[in-house]
Amino acid sequence: MLKYLLVLVLFCSCKSTYSIFNKNPNTVVKKNGWLSVKNGEIINKDFQPPQLRGVSLSWSIWQGKKYYNTQVIDWLVKDFKVDLVRVSMAIEPKDGYLENPEEQKKLIYTVIDRAIANGVYVLIDWHDHHANLHILQAKAFFLEISKKYAGVPNVIYEIWNEPVHQSWEEIKKYALDVIPIIRKNSKQSLIIVGSPNWDQDVDITSKSPIVDYQNIAYSFHFYASDPAHQEKLRSKADFAINKGLPIFVTEWGVGESDGNGVFDKEKTDKWLNWLENKKLSWAIWNVTDKKETTAILKPGASVKGNWTDADLTLCGQYVRKVLREAKK
Repeated sequence: MLKYLLVLVLFCSCKSTYSIFNKNPNTVVKKNGWLSVKNGEIINKDFQPPQLRGVSLSWSIWQGKKYYNTQVIDWLVKDFKVDLVRVSMAIEPKDGYLENPEEQKKLIYTVIDRAIANGVYVLIDWHDHHANLHILQAKAFFLEISKKYAGVPNVIYEIWNEPVHQSWEEIKKYALDVIPIIRKNSKQSLIIVGSPNWDQDVDITSKSPIVDYQNIAYSFHFYASDPAHQEKLRSKADFAINKGLPIFVTEWGVGESDGNGVFDKEKTDKWLNWLENKKLSWAIWNVTDKKETTAILKPGASVKGNWTDADLTLCGQYVRKVLREAKK
């Protein structure tokens, strides 16, 4: 009998943690399944644009690091009603992936596993402005992580966050080096490629998109109150969408591009309406208690979730309301 129990325990412990989400038939991943790209749109298993809405964790270092835990993910799913969580793994700064890869992987795996267990999507973001300089490290990381999460529909790969001054040709070359690494293990996962100028110049990207692989989308970023991020920037995205470029807004904020500045609700509402009309999926920046406009939490907010309105900034209150109303 003892031998039987030991075998049973070992069997249970070896079962994939990713089967947990299957127990709940009402999760967003159960509803939408594998995401793919067809006719210039990101679609779900029913060939409809899912319009996922969620939040981005902050850099996996500095103040935001302490929110990389299971309790926070549980609370974001339960209370904020997120469809997705973006995991922004820091690469270049001190204590980031280049300096401490094992610690960074352990940190993000905790969050990724919990998002999967909760049945939501998770954006795995290589949060690097100069990814073309770290291609060997990126390839090694994406080979490992795509093997770890092979066959898991929750996982979306964002392979380069906000290229700065690199040309589309440089970004495209990097993507064509990294994408086949992921495809070795995951044939159908959605992969999101960056665009020039902080993920803003999607109009340039749309003129020469990647055609070698399927299920490729492109990131577009904006900061809703920034004077430089208004009609001209929307026009760039509209141009790309009209050209058939599939877009995922992997990061946007209520403030200005430096994370601070004003929170102009009228401008933010206008951007949000644009997202809704275009049925674009998005993640808002960011889960941290840093004292800045785009932070969701006030300084000192609990690292275990269970936040009240008093713990939330104006940004936090705004996005929580938007996310919860979307579920009604």
